[in-house]
Amino acid sequence: MTALELHGLGHAYFGRTVLADISLSVDAGEIVALVGPSGCGKSTLVQIAAGLIDAREGRITRSYRRHAMVFQEPRLLPWATARQNIDYVLKLAGVRTKERRQRTVRAAERAHFELDDLEKYPGELSGGMRQRVAIARALAVEPDFIYFDEPFTALDVALKRRMQDLVIAASQQARFGALFITHDLLEALRIAHRIVVMHPVGLGMLADRSLAGSPGSRPDADTFATMQQLLHHDPAFAHIHDVDERRRA
Repeated sequence: MTALELHGLGHAYFGRTVLADISLSVDAGEIVALVGPSGCGKSTLVQIAAGLIDAREGRITRSYRRHAMVFQEPRLLPWATARQNIDYVLKLAGVRTKERRQRTVRAAERAHFELDDLEKYPGELSGGMRQRVAIARALAVEPDFIYFDEPFTALDVALKRRMQDLVIAASQQARFGALFITHDLLEALRIAHRIVVMHPVGLGMLADRSLAGSPGSRPDADTFATMQQLLHHDPAFAHIHDVDERRRA
């Protein structure tokens, strides 16, 4: 069953085309990683898919029940505790107080966030802990689809890996589908069932590659070898690490 389908999407800023002829589908329970050079429009695309921006043209079909989103920055309310930040989205959804308490704790546990830290404010938490709160906030609404917009870019390598493992475990437990935006090919290979490559200037998709095995089950040596194979022998991946700040979106 298809959870998300984008067909012929196009978008422009101030008359400048940033996306054209974008088509993509994500199945229920599937994690699709979207990669491409900086400035190709990945973040714009995910915001359109999530309904934060209206596309200039094209069609979006969302067949999931409820979605959540995790951004590059945690985007926590600085005046609210970790518990209150998680609780806030449940309050907006109309969940009753007693159930909100239970779901907040459950979501924090699934994000491996220490319950003793729930009463701390964002300024008292490390970068990794703040991102765990952001993930817990997303999980609290019990979505069957999550949009991830380069959520671990600012984290160091060791912490990034732990956060990737958290997402893999959570997706296996909750069986949500996801569109995961990243500029890190190794991250995409660890976390996704499938990798889609965007055109360097947002003119459609260059490639759609299914990956052997499932997230969390691939040996590191195999993942690294696959990355080298794609970078050096698959033309679609030749420019994914390029940077064009003038087109950054």
